[in-house]
Amino acid sequence: MVANPKGGVGKSTLATNLAGWLAQRGHSVMLGDIDRQQSAREWLRLRPPALPFIATWDLRPDGPARPPPGTTHVVLDTPAGLHGKKLAHVLKLVDRVIVPLAPSLFDILATRHFLDALLEEKEVRKGAVEIAVVGMRVDARTRAAAELERFLLDLGLPVIAHLRDTQNYVQAAAHGLTIFDLPASRAAQDWEQWAPILRWAEAA
Repeated sequence: MVANPKGGVGKSTLATNLAGWLAQRGHSVMLGDIDRQQSAREWLRLRPPALPFIATWDLRPDGPARPPPGTTHVVLDTPAGLHGKKLAHVLKLVDRVIVPLAPSLFDILATRHFLDALLEEKEVRKGAVEIAVVGMRVDARTRAAAELERFLLDLGLPVIAHLRDTQNYVQAAAHGLTIFDLPASRAAQDWEQWAPILRWAEAA
């Protein structure tokens, strides 16, 4: 699950690119969108059919939405404001949570309460769900990145990667692509930045 109560922090960017990478690896992937904006679903409509297939919810009139039969990996894109009973319910369905976080004071303050609440959830406390943070639109060498890591150190949460601010994500998304569908001449730096996220996801 990719989650943060603040809008515009890069949840859909993380979710779509992670789903695309898993599909490239040959997994049977579902990208589930529980955000009202349905950004991930719209992105799937743009995805070229020649690329590795990514499914969405299996919707049937006589039952709840479920992953399609045979699905091995599910990536959930979540709405802003996810909290309370809905958060507790979703945490029972997942084993990992990625929290995208930009290194601005306003983003950090807006996310602090969510992280506190997340760490208090039963599924997290008993070790059934693992949490990691990804720094969005940030250079790991900057003071902003260091301040972000200091903030999270008190919570005991790792920043597993920093993703740079680049038009590669914007341009790829506009065509239903991921950065892993782009040529190495354009995206090699981005692939390198994603490596720790992918190792963390594969360890699930």
